[in-house]
Amino acid sequence: MMTFLIVGVSILFLVGLIVWMKVEPFIAFLLTSIAAGLFLGIPLASISGSIQRGIGSLMGALVIVIVLGAMLGKVVADSGAAQRIALFLTESFGERRLQWSIALTAFIVGIPLFFNVGFVLLIPLVFAVSNQHRIPVMVVGIPMLAALSVTHGLLPPHPAPVALVAQFDAHMGTTLIYGLILAVPTVILAGPLLGKLPYFGTIQVKPLAVFSAKPKPIEQLPGLVNSLFTALLPVFLLIVLSLLGLNFPEDHPAYGWIAFFSDPNVVMLLSLIWATYSLGIGRGQRMATIMEGYGTAVKDIALILLIIAGAGAYKEVLMDSGVSAEIGASLQQLPVNPLLLGWLIAAVIRISVGSATVAALTAAGISAPLVAAGGVDPNLMVLAIGTGSLIFSHVNDGGFWLVKEYFNLSIKQTFLSWTLLETAVAVIGLVGVLVLDVFV
Repeated sequence: MMTFLIVGVSILFLVGLIVWMKVEPFIAFLLTSIAAGLFLGIPLASISGSIQRGIGSLMGALVIVIVLGAMLGKVVADSGAAQRIALFLTESFGERRLQWSIALTAFIVGIPLFFNVGFVLLIPLVFAVSNQHRIPVMVVGIPMLAALSVTHGLLPPHPAPVALVAQFDAHMGTTLIYGLILAVPTVILAGPLLGKLPYFGTIQVKPLAVFSAKPKPIEQLPGLVNSLFTALLPVFLLIVLSLLGLNFPEDHPAYGWIAFFSDPNVVMLLSLIWATYSLGIGRGQRMATIMEGYGTAVKDIALILLIIAGAGAYKEVLMDSGVSAEIGASLQQLPVNPLLLGWLIAAVIRISVGSATVAALTAAGISAPLVAAGGVDPNLMVLAIGTGSLIFSHVNDGGFWLVKEYFNLSIKQTFLSWTLLETAVAVIGLVGVLVLDVFV
């Protein structure tokens, strides 16, 4: 009980520093991490190391993708490519069905791409569609966020589902089929349909300048094929290279090349190089002008990187203190449906620690005996834990700050949009898993 209390108080302390005392979020995260480490029993000499590991591990995985993604987003926005794609979506689906077209695009993009990569890639498109058709940003943004979140939590080849399949000795293909059956209605309910709520139309959002290029005359826009291919090149590369990788064993000479070029960091770098030519130099732009735009893009996301780094520090302190294991062990004793219990363990760890991947992997270790004992489909347990790990994203989750800063929301607005969405995804997903359990 004391552990729950300390975690709860530390979260309130973090919110208080940021909301009421107006402390810069990165500094607030550092102060909260130190305080939480002290009260959770981490030796004083080890707290600084936990903070550094948390920042290093999270930023090491994200900084290249986010920075290169911001540059790619800048050139896609400034060149008019995002505007061209927005016009194409309107003509293909009609203005009334724009939310559905955005959700479909994000779902396709989200299958091979990590949440952060897909988010950075699609955010300029969301702003372009919103600006082009005078639609509130969050009305368009909610379907995109729902699709990316669901694919991240439920579908291989994302890290958590893949790891859960291995840990529970589930079948990758079966899990993917069940995951798709569950993902489609979840995205529909938590995306386009949730986004139709009048509340989202009232959220006043002023997007970051880096993604708010002024509309260009149609005759000055790049071609549709060029715009689509360049904007979605990371997706094409990852899909093709992933499929190639399945056909080569690890001892094959070509495997190393495929593994290298399929790395998200390399994919984003190659995509940016191509975009620099196809949307820049190839259309008469000077290299100096393009690079100046890239510099502006990096400046605009500098604070975002620091905030995500701070969230990583806080997460690591909670992990090093043993909070996840203690919370999970206490929940394991509850006499409930194993699928519901796996979902609940992942949900509580997610709320406490922040990272969906950490919550899923930790819950898997705790829930493994339930699967080993039989009586529960391991493929469904993967999905139950995956949906539970998405619930109630808040201030200790890097994704919370990614959404807040890119959409330029207040903390309250982020809670009432992103956090609400993630909770809806988790609850709808749980209901879907329990329904599937009746039929499989």
